Amino acid sequence: MSIRNQIKSRLPKGFLWRLSALNFLVVASAIVVSGLAIYNTACFLMDAMGGLEEQRQEQFNATLFNYLWIFIITAIVTGSLLHFYMTKKLIKPIRSLIESTKQLKKGNYPDPVEVTSQDEVGELAVQFNALIQQLHMNDQNRQKLVSDLSHEFRTPLTNLNGYLQSLERGDIEGTQKLYKSLYQESRRLTGMMEQLEQLKEWDFANSQTYTKNREVDITTLVGQCAAMFNLQLDEKNIALSVNVPSCTLLIHEEGTQQIISNLLENAIHYYNGEGAITVHGERQKSVYQIAVCGPSGFIPEQEQEKIFERFYRLDTSRSSDIGGSGLGLAIAKEIVDRHGGEIGVTSEKNKNTFWFTLPFA
Repeated sequence: MSIRNQIKSRLPKGFLWRLSALNFLVVASAIVVSGLAIYNTACFLMDAMGGLEEQRQEQFNATLFNYLWIFIITAIVTGSLLHFYMTKKLIKPIRSLIESTKQLKKGNYPDPVEVTSQDEVGELAVQFNALIQQLHMNDQNRQKLVSDLSHEFRTPLTNLNGYLQSLERGDIEGTQKLYKSLYQESRRLTGMMEQLEQLKEWDFANSQTYTKNREVDITTLVGQCAAMFNLQLDEKNIALSVNVPSCTLLIHEEGTQQIISNLLENAIHYYNGEGAITVHGERQKSVYQIAVCGPSGFIPEQEQEKIFERFYRLDTSRSSDIGGSGLGLAIAKEIVDRHGGEIGVTSEKNKNTFWFTLPFA
């Protein structure tokens, strides 16, 4: 940067100069008018008292006039300099906001703006810092989502392309088993895309202030969800016990059904051991808790928070045949967050309990 540009960058901006000039005119006008008023009043009073000769009266008037001008000039200069300094200090956060905005426009995430006051300017800086942080988090989530999508779709698409090319070249012959396998792979990709659409919808819903909640009896709702798995439970010879006391909740009905169905599907898919899968409801202080418990493998404590992240699966191989798409629990968490509740898991040696809460209000 040249010396000229460095000097220019250090000079106050036009807004500060204009504000200072306006203040100078206002202060100077007020002081001059006040000084002249005081001068004329003092001269009039001295003349009315009549205690001075004409020559001494003129000398008094001249001396008073000189002192008033000294006072006026001193007050104007001091007041203007003090105003300039205070204004410069006041708008410093605004300059920082402008520089940060320029950095953001270039695609860089600036450092947080220093908050030096608790007034409106300070509040603006606080909100701006929160905005930058949110944008940064959104960008990181977007990059992670793109990376996860790339990873999730690469393997099945590679398999499909490989088999289709081999069929085209005549290297292999099409069989019913092969076509069924390719069809299942295609359905899995389609299902994953549908889950991504659901996740996007709930992401959007979480950012809105409106709601489509209505009063629903939770016992009836859970019973309807459980009935959908009767055939699957009978085929695998798994017992299901439902104990959900009646309670009317103001909830998003389809979303809550999706949570319960997802937890039941996981409990059946990961069933490993003996005993029934249970669905238990309980009224607590300000929330209603629903827990789905079933025999399955132990989930380490460090993994219990991560399983609600998108595309996260416990198995290191990330095999979809074992771990699903890794989106079901993420969707459930989005729906629970939309209701203002909580979701979590408690894991024991041979039993896992997934629970979530729904506020009464």
